Amino acid sequence: MSKVVFDISMSLDGFIAASNRRPEEPMGDGGQRLHAWAMGGEGDLNRKLLEDSIANEGATIAGRETYDTSVSWWGSDGPTGSARHPVFVVTHDAPSGSPEGGVYTFVTDGIESALEQAKAVAGDKDVSVMGGASIGQQYIAAGLVDEIRIHLVPVLFGSGIRLFEHLGSEHIQLETIETVETPAAIHMRFRTVK
Repeated sequence: MSKVVFDISMSLDGFIAASNRRPEEPMGDGGQRLHAWAMGGEGDLNRKLLEDSIANEGATIAGRETYDTSVSWWGSDGPTGSARHPVFVVTHDAPSGSPEGGVYTFVTDGIESALEQAKAVAGDKDVSVMGGASIGQQYIAAGLVDEIRIHLVPVLFGSGIRLFEHLGSEHIQLETIETVETPAAIHMRFRTVK
């Protein structure tokens, strides 16, 4: 059965990007450290977790800022590389251009519409909501996320973009599904209790 999964890497002190973000350093100074766990080689447990996640995914939702800062690395294939899963970019205004033959659809009528479109193409596979913080916060606050996956990286940024802000004043109950520890990251999966 398809589920909506918010999946993101985070520093131990709760940041999903370091400070001093700019076009040439979209993750901020030293922020790429958050993704180092995913660069393991063949047989690496971290790499296997990433590959399993991509294999279970049918579509991705991203915010416009994530698209703008990442498309130069993703190219026309999107964040899942050769798997080429459709990416629904939530935005107020679609960009004037996008990579030719790309997997991107720009959604200007809200997060619910993006989710409806993503679910339609994902079938029985998961819909992944990827960072940044704002799009994740919107989906979590709206009660639209079934599972939260955090890749907790052993680094302290001290400043940057915090993940769990702007969620409202109500408690959001979570149930731990799985924790996998590696030297590069602690991978945690939580089910949202609805």
